[in-house]
Amino acid sequence: MSRFVLITPGSEFEQKVRRAVAGGMHGEVKSLPASVLTSEAHEILQQLSPERPEVLIFGPGLPVEDALRLATVFDVQFPEVSLILVHDSQPDVVLQAMRAGVRDVLSPLADVASIRTQLEHACQAFASRRRSDFGQHQGQQENGLVIGVLSPKGGVGKTTIATNVAVGLGKLAPMSVVIVDLDLQFGDVATGLYLNPEYSVLDAVSGSATQDSMVLKAFLTVHPSGIYALCAPRNPADADRISTEQITQLLQQLAAEFRYVVVDTGPGLSEHSLAALEQCTDAIWVTGMDVPSVRGLRTGLDLLGRLNLLPESRHVVLNFADSKTGLSVQDVEATLGAPVDISIPRSRALSLATNRGVPLLQENVRDPATKNLRSLVQRFDHQWRAKSQRKMHRRVVI
Repeated sequence: MSRFVLITPGSEFEQKVRRAVAGGMHGEVKSLPASVLTSEAHEILQQLSPERPEVLIFGPGLPVEDALRLATVFDVQFPEVSLILVHDSQPDVVLQAMRAGVRDVLSPLADVASIRTQLEHACQAFASRRRSDFGQHQGQQENGLVIGVLSPKGGVGKTTIATNVAVGLGKLAPMSVVIVDLDLQFGDVATGLYLNPEYSVLDAVSGSATQDSMVLKAFLTVHPSGIYALCAPRNPADADRISTEQITQLLQQLAAEFRYVVVDTGPGLSEHSLAALEQCTDAIWVTGMDVPSVRGLRTGLDLLGRLNLLPESRHVVLNFADSKTGLSVQDVEATLGAPVDISIPRSRALSLATNRGVPLLQENVRDPATKNLRSLVQRFDHQWRAKSQRKMHRRVVI
């Protein structure tokens, strides 16, 4: 059962939090006075026993320095607890809060619906961190999977595949998935997720973000599905300001912090894409069901094979699959010299979802494309991979 602790000097915001929790969330809200900021973390927990809280909220009107001091202590001693600071989003305050271990900064003027959404994300993050901590105690903690979504040809639905994979993985590991748009000139991840990001890849590879993972996280955009996004720069010219070395370091940082890093690359085999490939544990190769895209993918795979840049785990996705195109799966496989692992049928529902900026897997629309996208996502579930190695490359049927 979710439990929320609110430290606040007043009752107005407390009532909004209580209404947010009462509107469909499980658990209770316990309010503590501002005077507890001078207490030690273990003393506060004694007041909350026998059950440790999942979310600790520092309400509006608290002294920021005192709130962040206690946040730092909680982040060190009880890192699984999600910390939320209610404060105006001033850049310097946000930066200090992130360094203190605060996961989210919430506006004092937020309405009940926004508060509920934030609390849901915080609970998901708590559950994810608790699972990660258990894995670490079992000696299983390691860097996350870096999943590159690639195609030498444009127009094959690569970004649609990438956003759906990220959202699908977000259901497996809430708040432990980040999607990175490495189509640095004309990336569409922000459009595909209906986001208006304040920061981009350029911010994440510059300044102190390269040295401090907490600062890096401040440049990520939270998506309603419970994933993070790092979008392409708005100005295509900014792509020239990002080096391959910066891309390498960025992906290494993210892999150390997240269970899954989904990388949507640009069409072709640019220097940025090649740098990303070197960090990928898995590659999703996307092709349409037409001769130019199939031949283009074969050429790209041959080139990368000679460069020794093919990740160990590959997943070939046949997008826009249609038995009436004049090509068969066997034709595609014969040209590629590799089996097709997943076919995504041509789908009106998928097109509508893409145009709305709401990935198909976000709303669980009943459609054949939904089923096959889930099958693709399942290939990155660690438990499934451990049991299903023999099924990694089975022939698909359209």
